[in-house]
Amino acid sequence: MNAPLQGHTVSKPAAAAQALLSVDKVSLEYRTPQRVVRATHQVSFEIDPADRFVLLGPSGCGKSTLLKAAAGFIQPVEGEIRLQGQRVDAPGPDRIVVFQEFDQLPPWKTVKQNVMFPLLASKTLKRKEAEERALHYLEKVGLAAFADAYPHTLSGGMKARVAIARALAMQPKILLMDEPFAALDALTRRKMQEELLLLWEEVRFTLLFVTHSIEEALVVGNRILLLSPHPGRVRAEVHSHQYDLHSLGGVAFQESARRIHRLLFDEGQSPETERALDFADIRIAY
Repeated sequence: MNAPLQGHTVSKPAAAAQALLSVDKVSLEYRTPQRVVRATHQVSFEIDPADRFVLLGPSGCGKSTLLKAAAGFIQPVEGEIRLQGQRVDAPGPDRIVVFQEFDQLPPWKTVKQNVMFPLLASKTLKRKEAEERALHYLEKVGLAAFADAYPHTLSGGMKARVAIARALAMQPKILLMDEPFAALDALTRRKMQEELLLLWEEVRFTLLFVTHSIEEALVVGNRILLLSPHPGRVRAEVHSHQYDLHSLGGVAFQESARRIHRLLFDEGQSPETERALDFADIRIAY
């Protein structure tokens, strides 16, 4: 159990092991034709190995921008992002991103060739080893029988699994997923959530996952960082390791979802009131 935090940011005791990914008071901006827009303001959090860490917030709160910054595509205007203590300055194979547009799979390559491609392009492995690893991860996601199929013959959920296999085949230190199931129908989305959790149980990879769905955040994550509306600031951290797909519809699950909604959208709700409701799984940043 975690007591409520003191101070401005969510942090771990000094004696704890070093975080895998550290985001330290990061502010991010982007430019429009009219002005410079601040996407996030002094956001801090830490992700430990094998965490399923979710960034949750309304549209425009900067969660996808934070994920791109963790990937090295965007540089902070304030603060610093570190991977195992080393500053993140550029993209790298130790951080692989899965986006929601699975049609990024080159249609002229087979499923196996799509998974092999980044391994060969980055010169991570020779062709024989790349093929062996591709088949290994296709088996993990249940697509070994479709290794020689082409993307246009696959369903949306199957394309999602190919994208996940391709990312995990690179064996990154952290897998970054930006609303990966948002474009799928409800039944396929739930199936993909289940398969992602089963895969995590087997491989125990570290995950940074972006969503705007409270229910998906509770199911997928073991830790959830709540971001305020634009510009994104840390509202709270929620520990949700007790929930899975079987929790949907349960009383405790629904109460947690309502409590998160209040923290995200009710500006009149004070942290002290929320802490009084239940501080066992919510850590307030203020």
